[in-house]
Amino acid sequence: MAGTSKTKPAPDGFDADVIIAGAGMAGATLALALKHGGLRPLLIDPVVFDAQLEESFDGRSAAISFASFRQWRTLGLAANLEPHAQRIEQILVTDGRRPGASVGPASPFHLRFDSAEIADRSGGEPLGYLLENRRTRAALAAEVIAQDIPVLAPARVAHVDLKDDAAEVRLEDGRVLRAPLVVGAEGRASVIRQAAGIGVTAWDYGQMGVVATVRLEQPHQGVAHEYFLPGGPFAILPLTENRASLVWTETTAHAKALKAARPEIFHAHLMRRFGDFLGDVRVEGQVFIYPLSLQLADRLTAPRAVLLGDAAHGVHPIAGQGLNLGLKDVAALAQVLAEAARIGEDIGSELVLQRYSAWRQFDNVMLAASFDLFVRVFSNDNPLLRLARGVGMSVVNSIGPARRFFMHEAGGATGDLPRLLRGEVP
Repeated sequence: MAGTSKTKPAPDGFDADVIIAGAGMAGATLALALKHGGLRPLLIDPVVFDAQLEESFDGRSAAISFASFRQWRTLGLAANLEPHAQRIEQILVTDGRRPGASVGPASPFHLRFDSAEIADRSGGEPLGYLLENRRTRAALAAEVIAQDIPVLAPARVAHVDLKDDAAEVRLEDGRVLRAPLVVGAEGRASVIRQAAGIGVTAWDYGQMGVVATVRLEQPHQGVAHEYFLPGGPFAILPLTENRASLVWTETTAHAKALKAARPEIFHAHLMRRFGDFLGDVRVEGQVFIYPLSLQLADRLTAPRAVLLGDAAHGVHPIAGQGLNLGLKDVAALAQVLAEAARIGEDIGSELVLQRYSAWRQFDNVMLAASFDLFVRVFSNDNPLLRLARGVGMSVVNSIGPARRFFMHEAGGATGDLPRLLRGEVP
């Protein structure tokens, strides 16, 4: 899967209908969605697929909403993803020092979400799925190659010229590519966003996510736990083969110290926070740390350019929705572009791109603001605030319709859903 695919300009003088900078999970999904919609995508990435699949490249796992997973099924990824997808049957959220609501004397301040409560409306789907990023990347890479989508890698975008009739993308090796539209899906340091003159609102949380995969002695039964410590949330996310992905939020200094600690020291700190309710816990593979911040693009589009995924919105992982936001962007953009192409519109025109912006901008801003509020409310140890948020969780937990609303929202099944999120081609 390494190497660079070649592409020839079409008779219209374009190298593709859509040039996508970034062949990560959002960019590759968009390429597949556009291909299913009858368009010609082209991917550019500085890292070849083979390198992206290495365990050392990305140690994270992602909670995937059932609507987002439905999108991947529609795009032909089911056979490669389902063996590695762990169903999330319950989510237990506790405002306490230890995982609660299911172990020992339960804290009164907790939330319990159970997929059985919404099975009649979700078609028996779980609350979501846990997938290791490397497994998702492997499935996407295999399908991109199977669909014969051109991938230029390793290749870097050096400059973008957004003209009235086309986007011209110059690579560092001097090649120039032309298309009606260029998409920035290359992450927070998006070259496309900078070239389009789109600013960002951003701040750092002074926190890092400590990420590790652990093997459990006792079965996790598809239950995800999240509980709150003064430094930030601690999440135990179930994986296949009775493993779990830990997302452990700490101050930057503490996270760096944990990363540098000897294995036995790290294990001691881990067990102090984890507890023994799942038996002995053993780390498998590397420990990763990632800085945590918020970054929100001022707008999603510019003439001949559009943003999605982390290039448009980078959020704190407290709610596990970062990738799902990007996959919602993908589904909406693919549908807008496919519909425009079918009726002969210029897919890079402001008129067309405004439809995507109107569909996604408000949702992205509101959810980013909500996640930011959660971080500020839950990443502290103020006694009065702890009491208030605990009472709030108890109230929501006691009201069935409120619980079910949050479960449908987390599952991506609310609002004006693009066709792909409903399991239909764009």
